[in-house]
Amino acid sequence: MNSPSAFAICNNAAGIAGNIFAFVLFVSPIPTFQRIIKNKSTEQFSGLPYLYALLNCLICLWYGLPVVSHGIILVATVNSIGAAFQLTYSVIFLTYADKTNKVRMSGLLLAVFGVFGVVVIMSLKLFDHPARQLFVGWLSIASLIFMFASPLFIINLVIRTKSVEFMPFYLSLATFLMSLSFFAYGLFNFDPFIYFPNGVGTILGLIQLALYCYYHHASTSSDGSTERLLG
Repeated sequence: MNSPSAFAICNNAAGIAGNIFAFVLFVSPIPTFQRIIKNKSTEQFSGLPYLYALLNCLICLWYGLPVVSHGIILVATVNSIGAAFQLTYSVIFLTYADKTNKVRMSGLLLAVFGVFGVVVIMSLKLFDHPARQLFVGWLSIASLIFMFASPLFIINLVIRTKSVEFMPFYLSLATFLMSLSFFAYGLFNFDPFIYFPNGVGTILGLIQLALYCYYHHASTSSDGSTERLLG
């Protein structure tokens, strides 16, 4: 029996690492929902990011299944877990939302499943396997890049305020490591629909970490100078 090649080992290691770092991101909203459950109110929180993340996970899950793509099952596993988390968050939000938001969120949740259903039916009915992978792959690229572009708002906020208060270091680190892992996984599988959007995510994650180091150091230095002046 042949032992797995170094290439296969590296490929699987990259995919597994991506799954682990993605899991860290999936559980990061738990404190927010613990607060919502405790207060029995969604307060000023928005449920839209969780609905969008749900749609993104569903599309990427579909792309990772053998009926669309071969040999990238770790993409399907991570997005199935992600979809389960995002659906749970959405249901909790719906449970504690006020009447107006409940109706709105219910409609949007149905729309998410409607859009996903249309994607599945179209990809199965209108395309053969190679064309199906292209169709779903382009949709997943658009979805992932839009998701990875969302930190641009945080990056802009950090630069404007010169503060990293709203950019937690470990969350930024997990985002960077997840993107880097799936970038490598896409390269190992020669799949541009994986490595291109995750390459963009890796660059944005690196920018976040660089900004954190710069502004955190600047803030620390400023605090130290102030303490010396006061002393």
